Amino acid sequence: MNRRWISGATPEASQRRMSSIRYQPSPAYKDSGPYRTGILLVNSGTPDSLTSGGVRNFLRRLLRDRRTIEVPRAIWCWILYLIILPTRPMRVLPKYRRVWTERGSPLLLHSQALRDALRAALRDRHGEVDVELGMLYSTPDVAQGLAALRAAGAQRIVVLPLFPQYSGTTNAAAYDQVGAALRGWRYVPELHLLADYAAEPPYIAALAQSVRAWRAQHGAGEHLLMTFHGIPKKYVEQGDPYQRKCERTAHALAAALGLADEAWSISFQSRVGTAEWLKPYTDDVVKDIARRGVKTLDTVCPGFAVDCLETVDEIGHECDVAFRAAGGGQLRYIPALNATAAHVDVLSALLRPLL
Repeated sequence: MNRRWISGATPEASQRRMSSIRYQPSPAYKDSGPYRTGILLVNSGTPDSLTSGGVRNFLRRLLRDRRTIEVPRAIWCWILYLIILPTRPMRVLPKYRRVWTERGSPLLLHSQALRDALRAALRDRHGEVDVELGMLYSTPDVAQGLAALRAAGAQRIVVLPLFPQYSGTTNAAAYDQVGAALRGWRYVPELHLLADYAAEPPYIAALAQSVRAWRAQHGAGEHLLMTFHGIPKKYVEQGDPYQRKCERTAHALAAALGLADEAWSISFQSRVGTAEWLKPYTDDVVKDIARRGVKTLDTVCPGFAVDCLETVDEIGHECDVAFRAAGGGQLRYIPALNATAAHVDVLSALLRPLL
């Protein structure tokens, strides 16, 4: 195997590319007229098609990102290309089939609907505002979203990652891709990067209202589990604030709902590989709650802005099966905020100081 293919281009090759780069023009830029602000919403991504090839391409982009996997490249690329990519897509594909809709991936559809709703709301309130969507590991990607804002003549760009709790694996990955795209622009506009909104009052209020509304319609479960996407424990030990951010969200939401300490729990899901990730693990917590005699368990995923494979299938299906098998009655998943008016209001409030 070619070592350069494993490790990436040499510094000399990178310098040659930069010395020969042709910067992209910004023909829509104007000094006069209303000052145009562009908003880029960033989400993680999803397979572009319901095929093993579509899943493989998504996993390849996700798992090649150094923000996602910090194993040395010479080791990791052997594992990725010789073990993971030849086998994992066919194992994951049935999970995507369970959540896929006639219109496509739920994560993409909900993200697009949120973009459209936010665009309409901001234009009603603030005039010349453009909103685009960029996915970290699928299409439309971050560079395409930024290019659309450039074509609209944006003089200020605000990047809002749809990851409420900051992590280097998500928010920083978004900043990396924004920076890489802007390196090729001749005119680089005013740029603002919003970090996160883990405990912002409008966000917590919207989450609390979604739980109340769901329980008003379906009845309250005996316990509320707040489950967040996990990351390797060593990332937190090296300074990633993600665990503290998740705990802030969970405690703020419990307080807003007036829950006693014994009425709710926090856990972390979606671990991959053999390394230790943030604990407690969601699948272990679900089984433990069932063994304690709880028959109706409500679950909410405050780290996910919109519904996707990890919420609808991993929690709503797989954890429900595990809960029942451990002696529980029913695990009920409370949907993400998605493109609701409340979610649009949350994002509008975050963006208002920059508009």
